[in-house]
Amino acid sequence: MLVIFTLVWFSNLEYRKLVRPDEGRYAEIARQMLASGDWITPRLNGIKYFEKPPLQYWATAAAFKAFGEHDWAARIWPAITSFLGILLAGFTAHRLFGPTAGWFAAAALASSFFYLVIGHFNTLDMGLCFFLQLAFSSFLLAQRGSASGEECRNWMLLAWAGAALAVLSKGLISLVLPGATLVFYSLLTRDFSAWRKLHPLRGFALFLAIAAPWHVLASLHNPEFARFYFIHEHFERFLTKVHGRVEPWWYFVPVLFAAALPWSTLACHATVAQWNDPGDRGRALRFLAIWCGFTLLFFSASGSKLPSYILPILPAFALIAGAFATRVSSPAMAFHAGVTAILAAVALALVHRVTDRADADTPVALLQAYETVLLAAAGVWLFGGLLAVGLAYRRRIRGAALSLAIGTFAMGMLAMLGHEHLSPSNSAWHIAQQVKPMLAPNAPIYSVRYFEHTLPYYLRRTLILVDYRDEMDFGLTQEPHLGLPTVAQFELRWRSDDDAFAVMTEEMRLELESRGLPMQIVARDTRRVIIRKPRPDKQ
Repeated sequence: MLVIFTLVWFSNLEYRKLVRPDEGRYAEIARQMLASGDWITPRLNGIKYFEKPPLQYWATAAAFKAFGEHDWAARIWPAITSFLGILLAGFTAHRLFGPTAGWFAAAALASSFFYLVIGHFNTLDMGLCFFLQLAFSSFLLAQRGSASGEECRNWMLLAWAGAALAVLSKGLISLVLPGATLVFYSLLTRDFSAWRKLHPLRGFALFLAIAAPWHVLASLHNPEFARFYFIHEHFERFLTKVHGRVEPWWYFVPVLFAAALPWSTLACHATVAQWNDPGDRGRALRFLAIWCGFTLLFFSASGSKLPSYILPILPAFALIAGAFATRVSSPAMAFHAGVTAILAAVALALVHRVTDRADADTPVALLQAYETVLLAAAGVWLFGGLLAVGLAYRRRIRGAALSLAIGTFAMGMLAMLGHEHLSPSNSAWHIAQQVKPMLAPNAPIYSVRYFEHTLPYYLRRTLILVDYRDEMDFGLTQEPHLGLPTVAQFELRWRSDDDAFAVMTEEMRLELESRGLPMQIVARDTRRVIIRKPRPDKQ
């Protein structure tokens, strides 16, 4: 089963084209890092980009160097870290709660909806999630009463290393979550014994040895780095609405319910039922519950909210659910499986509404093709849920759990595979293939009041931004010569170029055409059009 699971987990990384914006962004930063040889200063589209630390860029660039610039190589780091997280969940639950809990926790994490999906997309969230999981899992293993002094020290050093690698994955949040969880755990349970086993001197030295060098080097190479990275990207992002990701305070409650499916209600039941468990088991479960609660509250208080922020809760949820596997009753398991079956039935009934979301960017024909796959995915999910209900009533708890896991896993994999039907709208791969044969090495490519994150990656070229700043505002402020501030300047440059290309929306193209800008349409898709300056020998 492990061999089959491994093959399936890594099977779809190349099948789907990279989608906008995150997958294109992080693939392109890694590509430019490898092309330039500068592993200190990340650049997006050739422009300094300090929003996140570089661990995943390094890993992806290394994969590109070893295997070539393929889509599967761009996604390999999230896929590997998510896969290792599943193995770690199984190992940790086995050591803390027993062998049945181990396989149950691994199955629960592998089939948790958000974990499955985000593990197959090129974003930074999965790397952060894995290293935070490594930190709290190692901490819990170090705190066991049966752990020897040497075991405790080694597990705690691994916990410190995990926290440091989490910092290199997505920033200082990796210190806040473990540290605050330990403080609240101690205050709420009045258990301060863990503080005596932290090995703070050696641990913090190891933490600094891993996390500090890049931050120091980035500051030395870029004097503007520290203020933007530490103040803007951490404190201002959390405390203000500067990024425009404003949601109500309760936003993450329904998001977490969807993210943890099909284990949402089971994990909540398990948390309450096991809160007063005695000994090492109880201490570990209470720490995990407080980890989940603090993470949810922390991000709920933030002025910037995205669904993927609550991903670090899911490994802890899986451990809590795994520990509950040996004591959940048949009626309770049937109830939890029934919730999944009902949701799957609702999904199956509503799939036909997906075409209601059609618009000019995503035509109805693309959504109709995706609808067919979603019907199959919802049907598989419903079958898995109904089978789990039946098995639970027959007191076959392990079979019910496996049915839930396999049904949800198959549903998620099918939904992701089917998403490729939308790639003409969500990825620049198709339009890049149209224009790449025409590109001369020295011909500039302008991006006019528009930026498509996957286009530089698929063209293997940077674009000259015209009257566009957005997330590149900081970098363009430092190096303004890398862009053109106005469309008027672009028009002057365009008229003087011997050969040039420009990407823009159709509305922008019509505006420029009305002003007499010479152009030839060479490629288009549902979202953008690429024009070329007519050459004298072709007129």
